[in-house]
Amino acid sequence: MKPARVAVVLKGYPRLSETFIAQELLALERRGLPLEIWSLRRPTDRARHPMHTQIQAPVAYLPEYLRDAPLRVLAGLVAALRRPRFPALLTLFARDFRRDPTASRIRRLGQALVLARELPADVAHLHVHFLHTPASVARYAALLTGRGWSFSAHAKDIWTTPDWDLREKLTDAVWGVTCTRDGLARLDHLAPGRTLLAYHGLDLSRFPAPPATRAPRDGSDPAAPLRLLCVGRLVAKKGHDDLIDAVAALPASLHWRLDLIGNGETRRALEAQVEARGLSARVSFRGSLAQPDVIAAMREADLFVLPTKPAPGGDRDGLPNVLMEAASQALPILATGFAGTPEFLTDGVHGVLVPPGEPAALAAALERLAGEPALRRRFGEAARARLVQDFSEEAAIDLIAGRLRASAGLGAAASASEQELSACAS
Repeated sequence: MKPARVAVVLKGYPRLSETFIAQELLALERRGLPLEIWSLRRPTDRARHPMHTQIQAPVAYLPEYLRDAPLRVLAGLVAALRRPRFPALLTLFARDFRRDPTASRIRRLGQALVLARELPADVAHLHVHFLHTPASVARYAALLTGRGWSFSAHAKDIWTTPDWDLREKLTDAVWGVTCTRDGLARLDHLAPGRTLLAYHGLDLSRFPAPPATRAPRDGSDPAAPLRLLCVGRLVAKKGHDDLIDAVAALPASLHWRLDLIGNGETRRALEAQVEARGLSARVSFRGSLAQPDVIAAMREADLFVLPTKPAPGGDRDGLPNVLMEAASQALPILATGFAGTPEFLTDGVHGVLVPPGEPAALAAALERLAGEPALRRRFGEAARARLVQDFSEEAAIDLIAGRLRASAGLGAAASASEQELSACAS
């Protein structure tokens, strides 16, 4: 008999911006977890991280739009009609639809019907990343098939999903984790004790040692400008517009260059902002890059800048993995003291944190750090030490692997890691 498997439900796979998910999948496989991946969307990124080629789990794609695969949806519906739990699913869906009467809600039901029909019999448990739409699909499919489901909550899903939806999913799931104390506080407010803290951490074996030295550039030499780097999707919550305003406010005597790695919905607006500020010769939009290229850019940079802030719709970051990646290269960090970032970096110890949404404060910090290469070096070394000591991926992966094993009937949970992480959350 084949061993039981765990189906991991994702919104899209693979995605360059979700290195934390790829890292987790690879680590779980290396611990012997038999996985398969079910994605609500097909990939849109042209490149892939090396981790994606190392992950062995088979990948299946649900119909992103029901009209694109009517026969799969119809087959899912016919199969569902024969299941004894179908009336319970209809009751749950009707209750959800009354509060969220959208096409998206109908689409999630259709995807769940397809998933329920096409899941292999040896799949014993569903685990979903993100508590918004992917969790709706996983929850409906789990109810229909009589399986349990669990979740990993991250950022946007925590802060933009309605309270009623979060509360009911938290109560319904067998267990769940989230990656910041900031997010944990919101989830515990809605459903106390249903979620554990599990920082993503970083698998340092995948990264080179930091550069032995960095040039002490201070922006005084036009032939050797200060090299600034920002990595993140071009979306409102990353604060790129504040960064552009900040560099525009730097004194003319300070020579600098800024590389922006990432793509997204705000790119055209940001390009227009750069042009309007007369910064086109200094700011480079490099698009989405695979992780080795991102790390290479970090090794060449003098300062990493990530000014995250709340987006207009309430979206916000968790603890951005790029901060830990920058720390892996002892690259000094200037960020905002917002969301999960202060859980990793202490202002004045591991880097510099400024208030979110304040370009003037960001500009002042940039100017100060530009003129103090030795201070930048100390911050970079301190951030790396913090990463190595407190943000290894081991504890979180041990917890998640143990929970998945128990849920799929593959073995006992990793109680020691769970107790350790629970203590951290309290």
